[in-house]
Amino acid sequence: MNPREIDHGRLLRVGALARATGKTVRAIHLYEELGLLRPQTRSSGGFRLYHVGAVERVRWIDLLHGLGFSLPEMRGVLEKWWNADLGPAAMDELRSLFQRKLEQTRESMRMHAQLERELLEGIAYLNTCRECATPSTVKVCVNCRQDHGMKEEPALVAGITSAPGTSRRAARTGFVRVESIE
Repeated sequence: MNPREIDHGRLLRVGALARATGKTVRAIHLYEELGLLRPQTRSSGGFRLYHVGAVERVRWIDLLHGLGFSLPEMRGVLEKWWNADLGPAAMDELRSLFQRKLEQTRESMRMHAQLERELLEGIAYLNTCRECATPSTVKVCVNCRQDHGMKEEPALVAGITSAPGTSRRAARTGFVRVESIE
């Protein structure tokens, strides 16, 4: 069900809410079990009926999940919010939580940027192997003399190509052979 097709004057059964949000019925039930979502009422047949605003609540859950919040953390956010005596105190708590998540997100972005650089270097290095002057076995690749246009192998490549018993790459890249670990 497309969210634009929702009749805003009616209630949604759990299946319609699941289709409108791209979630499974089980996920909707889990959100309800955790106190993140509540049905507006139940039908005479016992079916859960949700206000159309539940679509936005599920989107909120998705947004927080994408930011790294676990479902229990989301429940904690809601509990602290609704149990706070004063609005400013609740806002401070929420602001502090968002600040921590922002710092974690920025650190994760730095780590992913480093991984991206490592992957790009590895791909660039490996692309030169397509035109190998002396195609041979993998064992020959370990001691490759081809000019790859780099001072040394990128770390991701060196970690793979370091043959057991070879210390040249391990010493140069800082990798430790598995056999050396006790």
